[in-house]
Amino acid sequence: MSIDEGYGPTWDSDDEYDNFIRKMNPPSIIIDNDSLVDATIVKVGSANEYGILLEVIQVLMDLNLVISKAYITSDGGWFMDVFNVTDKEGMKLKDKAAIAEIEGYIRKSLGADSRYMPAKRRSVGVAASTDHNVIELTGSDRPGLLSEVSAVLASLKCNVVSAEIWTHNTRVAAVMRVTDEDTMLAVTDTVRLEMIKERLSYLLRGNNLSRGAAMAEASGTSATNTERRLHQMMLSDGDTEEFHGHVPAQPQRPNVTVRNWKDKDYSVVTIRCKDRPKLLFDTVCTLTDLRYVVYHANIDASNNQAYQEFYVRHVNGSPMNTEAERLRVIQCLESAIERRVSEVTIHELIKGNFARIIFL
Repeated sequence: MSIDEGYGPTWDSDDEYDNFIRKMNPPSIIIDNDSLVDATIVKVGSANEYGILLEVIQVLMDLNLVISKAYITSDGGWFMDVFNVTDKEGMKLKDKAAIAEIEGYIRKSLGADSRYMPAKRRSVGVAASTDHNVIELTGSDRPGLLSEVSAVLASLKCNVVSAEIWTHNTRVAAVMRVTDEDTMLAVTDTVRLEMIKERLSYLLRGNNLSRGAAMAEASGTSATNTERRLHQMMLSDGDTEEFHGHVPAQPQRPNVTVRNWKDKDYSVVTIRCKDRPKLLFDTVCTLTDLRYVVYHANIDASNNQAYQEFYVRHVNGSPMNTEAERLRVIQCLESAIERRVSEVTIHELIKGNFARIIFL
């Protein structure tokens, strides 16, 4: 911070200003375990800023909490989110020590020094940490692709530490963490990294030359949530575009509608679909990455069905003004809901020589 004569303090960056605002307005966390028989109420209030709702939902997701209901309001400079949560078995929280830990974790995660600060939410760049490389892949999906990618990396003496892979609408996106086979550290040889990029990009292109493929080496220290990054990659890759080939039929497609509430200058986004874990994260993540701000929301998940209603405006303050914009939001939300149907997570515990693969 510096002082300009006659004008008071000026800030060297938006990040420093955001840090100041958070320190002056620390989050308010209230956990009520008495009001409801079947759920624990988590109330979170803090200074309002773009993307804060997604941060709160991500923290609850990190804690393996299931959100059954939520009421969200963020008009003005302060937001208040109320969540009814349970554990994965659908039970309210009972352990007082665990509840205290949850409160502390949320407070720390949303505070001024948290990993969710805007400066740390930027997309990853071209770099590497000392312990692993992060490889991001997008391309055409096909049977056996995962085996082929693994074989290429093995031939280049790379060890896959972990990988998360999504497929949707004939496209695939993956975030893989790899190390050098011999040193178990990040690959630093630029020639070798270019060879990895060239061979994997060729492999992912497949027979669909018109769509192409992409690979990027990203920073191993980035705090961008892997699942959010996969949403961003698939959105950028165009998996929302209509495909006229063979796509497996969806047993129950999401019902997404958008209408404008002209009296209040809001666009109202309504989602009805089958409930599943992390659904709220996926929809709020998509709205955030499409540059919409959620001012109010009502969330209800019961009897295996989900109802979500969002009152949104674009970051420029306007509702959706064109039919094309409305249709794009609907299309992107439908894709975000469907992507996680095809999800692969791989973790390899190097010291124990053990691999764990989860197919969803």
